[in-house]
Amino acid sequence: MHVPDGLLDLKTLVGSAAAAAAGVSYASWRVRRELDSREVPRVAVLTAFIFAAQMVNFPIPGGTSGHLMGGALAAVLFGPWVSVVVMTTVVAIQALVFQDGGIAALGANLLNMAVIGPLVGYGTYRLLKGLWRSRPGWLTAVFLSGLTSVVAGAVAVALQLALSGVIPLAVGLPAMGLWHVMIGVGEGIITAAVAAYVAAERPQLQAGVRGHD
Repeated sequence: MHVPDGLLDLKTLVGSAAAAAAGVSYASWRVRRELDSREVPRVAVLTAFIFAAQMVNFPIPGGTSGHLMGGALAAVLFGPWVSVVVMTTVVAIQALVFQDGGIAALGANLLNMAVIGPLVGYGTYRLLKGLWRSRPGWLTAVFLSGLTSVVAGAVAVALQLALSGVIPLAVGLPAMGLWHVMIGVGEGIITAAVAAYVAAERPQLQAGVRGHD
């Protein structure tokens, strides 16, 4: 899902970067106001975990592979605004240090993976969590938050490619969507597994008494 340099046109790069800057700036403001300082070490550990986990790829049919994105996981554990900041850190380091995704396309990648993905995933989680109160229902909500976060990011990439005239939306949308639904299933499973482990130690996560709930 990392968009390389040279693929998107100038208007799409600028528009995506502006939208990403607005989203990240607002998220940073919310985090500064709301995050308990005692949570900072946990957020740092989660950021390191997501960064490391993204280095591990799992195979999917068709000869390609996927890896954990982590935005939905961070949103479930710490809320949407912390998730945006966490994913911004991860995506920026990947681009600037490991050349995973373009430098000029960094704004587009931040919009897709650090803003849209986490916010859609968290919205899915909040909606379904309110409908399903049981533990299996909660885990299903977490699973679907992971899945939808990946698909939302993929749809955003397809839109950017179409706006840049690289590939028609009618072709890019189903192509990106199909592969990323499969990747999203893996994302959902990992997200639910980690959230279940954390909830075993911190039952208030499922109960929904955290500040962002």
